[in-house]
Amino acid sequence: MGHFDSAKEFYYDTLSRGDKRVENWVLMATPIPVIMFFVAYIAVVVAGPRIMAGRNPFNIKYLLFPYNVALVILSVYMFKEFLITSLRSNYSYLCQPVDYSESPLAMRMANVCWWFFFSKVIELLDTVFFIMRKKFDQVTFLHVYHHSSMIFNWWFGVKYVAGGQSFFTGMLNSFVHIFMYSYYALSLLGPNVQKYLWWKRYLTRLQLIQFFAFVVHTGYNLITDCDFPQSFNIAVFLYAISLIILFGNFYYRAYTLRQRDNRTAKKTS
Repeated sequence: MGHFDSAKEFYYDTLSRGDKRVENWVLMATPIPVIMFFVAYIAVVVAGPRIMAGRNPFNIKYLLFPYNVALVILSVYMFKEFLITSLRSNYSYLCQPVDYSESPLAMRMANVCWWFFFSKVIELLDTVFFIMRKKFDQVTFLHVYHHSSMIFNWWFGVKYVAGGQSFFTGMLNSFVHIFMYSYYALSLLGPNVQKYLWWKRYLTRLQLIQFFAFVVHTGYNLITDCDFPQSFNIAVFLYAISLIILFGNFYYRAYTLRQRDNRTAKKTS
């Protein structure tokens, strides 16, 4: 058997191990659609600024407001579903195996996991809109890394562990995104509203708190006997650490360093 045949066999064997409940759901049969989304996304990130270089920024304010409001509504729905379904299922917040049955609550949890994955596909538009508005400084490595990796993380999450303790990351992230997309929506309403958005810096703090919670949650399961795939715990643990480093660096540069520079400028002026 050649290398190609071995790789092909491994690929189909890996797919066959997926959750049978979700294999016919939209985008879940194979990773090919997600790979195509990723390739298209990277192409936009690379080519978009070059295409926009000689053009005026698009005025898409009236598209952005309903987009952000829709993501607030979706985030509220997902947070509610994660929370209520986990409570009604008597989930443990320390260690929770996946319920692969087709009971109503197990299917409800799998369903909201899929919606969370799909929300990450939708959120790729954040980057497209930044580029269309020529806000290239927003398209950082952190931004691209986070958006592009989440679609893969949660495709695998839904494909293999649609439920169990993976609900914890989805629930916390949905909660954070309620405030994040609310901020984005309100910031579009002009100076009269923007002056009340002093809490922007606390969004990054909230994001950092959730990543620390992910590290503690998965770290606990790395040292205890929990009937949840260890490979997923390791992946989430390492991914959360990478985000703590990147978001921490962003917070330091955007706020701590800037405040220090402002104080220095005032003393020398």
